[in-house]
Amino acid sequence: MAKTDSLFPLPPRHRCDHKGTYGTAVLVAGSLGMAGAAALCARAALLSGAGLIRLLTAKTIVPIVAGGIPDVMTAPLAADRKGKIALASLEQLQGHLAKASAFGIGPGLGQSLGLQRLAEKLFFEQKTPAVFDADALNLLAARHVFDGQTLSLPAPRVLTPHPGEFARLTGKPTPADAAGRAEAVRDFFRGLRKKNIPLTLLLKGAGTIICDGDRLAVNRTGNPGMAVGGSGDVLTGIITAFLARGLEPFDAAALAAALHGKAGDLAARAFGMESLSASSLLEYLPEAFVQYQRNPSAFMENAGEGER
Repeated sequence: MAKTDSLFPLPPRHRCDHKGTYGTAVLVAGSLGMAGAAALCARAALLSGAGLIRLLTAKTIVPIVAGGIPDVMTAPLAADRKGKIALASLEQLQGHLAKASAFGIGPGLGQSLGLQRLAEKLFFEQKTPAVFDADALNLLAARHVFDGQTLSLPAPRVLTPHPGEFARLTGKPTPADAAGRAEAVRDFFRGLRKKNIPLTLLLKGAGTIICDGDRLAVNRTGNPGMAVGGSGDVLTGIITAFLARGLEPFDAAALAAALHGKAGDLAARAFGMESLSASSLLEYLPEAFVQYQRNPSAFMENAGEGER
């Protein structure tokens, strides 16, 4: 990854630590028919060392996700007629987020006018570090939040678009070549009128790019077998857990990308690329952590390259 002052270290664990030491990660995800996205994201956060995980989701799917992940706390939110989180849940949601160390929003959320307003309010008003992914990005794009206006954010934000979502955010096609992708990311930050905005962008794809407007890193781990539904939901859970544990946003995104890709490489070695699934990434994520913890310096050197 990027040659920064640190090797993206995870905070060390000490004998007297307790679950509060490792933060509370809150996830806002899922809708009727998309319970799997919420479950994948929550399990990834659990496997990434956050002390407490709370999943806020539409009340219509709470029994589905709660039964499948007993380690994660769930809270039902008001749902609209189509089984999506309703705008009426905003006050309840904000109450939960006020107690969070970090939150992630987007996987399986769906689209609605109410969700557009909800995502915009959380993006601009919630004083908690956050990851905005998947449908949350599309909801922000629908509100044109990056269309030339001066941004002011109350807390760090990590955006994790795939090329299609990035195109919707910027209003421009995302280049397919590596150099073009990097330049498009730099151009995105140049277009922000106010400097020093606490914003980090992770552009998914072959050679995932992580940039905060100052540093830019390109991830080398991962393989084409990871191009499957749910893979991004896993990544969101990892980044959210790292933010909850106190990592800086750029470090959280860069380390998460490296570990996520390494889990994919380990799964591909076991199953082959054709049979990879998001669930298999979760199966091999613990081994990716083991390899990182054995030699963080070598792991990160092998994971990618970057520049200040």
